[in-house]
Amino acid sequence: MRAITVLPGVLNSARLDEVPEPPLTDGAVLVRTLALGVCGTDREIVSGAYGEAPAAGERLVLGHESLGEVIAAPPESGFAPGDQIVGIVRRPDPVPCPACGGGEWDMCRNGGYTERGIKGRHGYGAERFRIEPEFALKLQPMPGVLGVLMEPTSIVAKAWDHIARIGRRFNSWQPRRVLVAGSGPIGLLAALFGVQRGYEVHVFDRRSDGPKPKLIRDLGGTHHAGTLADVAGLDPDIVIECTGAPAVIAQVLGRTAPSGIVCLAGIGGDHAASFDIGRFNRHMVLNNDVVFGAVNANRMHYEMAADALARADKDWLGRLISRRVPLARWHEALDHEAGDIKVIVDFTL
Repeated sequence: MRAITVLPGVLNSARLDEVPEPPLTDGAVLVRTLALGVCGTDREIVSGAYGEAPAAGERLVLGHESLGEVIAAPPESGFAPGDQIVGIVRRPDPVPCPACGGGEWDMCRNGGYTERGIKGRHGYGAERFRIEPEFALKLQPMPGVLGVLMEPTSIVAKAWDHIARIGRRFNSWQPRRVLVAGSGPIGLLAALFGVQRGYEVHVFDRRSDGPKPKLIRDLGGTHHAGTLADVAGLDPDIVIECTGAPAVIAQVLGRTAPSGIVCLAGIGGDHAASFDIGRFNRHMVLNNDVVFGAVNANRMHYEMAADALARADKDWLGRLISRRVPLARWHEALDHEAGDIKVIVDFTL
């Protein structure tokens, strides 16, 4: 069968390979791949900056944003042929640490976890894969390939879950206004969660053209272009920073309303940005603010994501998938084109 593989740490080593059928040791559920989402992590792995192959081989099968259809599964697994599923990315470490032992492997304390298509375990970028039933999630019927949005939505679900937990530090916290920095897939999905919770949602993006401003308006949010100085008086209760750009991060830190929460959900470049640490510290201390980072997700967050996607307008979700490429031309999914939001490799083409 065909699979997208890479030699981790080696620039431009990704290719479409012929690989063996997935072994039973990968899991009892056999799945036909329907679609694979592509994100910045995949581009980093292909660039040689990240990634780790399984211990038994040199090459890694790419892909962690999955959508598949069950081919075969044991009766006791809870799955049946024809079910649409997504695969959870992270697996707990074998020790395990207290977080992994409690089912919160997204909060692993010792780094011994593995991740499908990223770290120490083959991904979902093959025509067929196997998966353990406990790490697969059955989807409610969704049109087309919308289920491929599940993994990035789970990242956003975790961010909102932790925002809610932090907000419960005192009983009278009643957030009203949300600022999302960045209107890529994570930013738009973060805005979706905010709207579904009834908040006033503002999304900042440097660009004023393309499809994103209309997507934000159609969602019920407000789009802001230009610079963050233009929204300096917004005083959001919640900020979700999705760009990872140091200059943007420096501008959002310490600019919330009192008792505000800032979630850092993006990873960008390593270039430096000027930052007034004294002003930031004063604002944090005097206003009881919180800043935290969020990455990955556990099963509960996937279930939260499934609920959010089921309640969302399907036409709106469909507009997030801006480009589809067939497996034979998978490399085109790594290229940035004008108007791109979420690019997928469509295994049905």
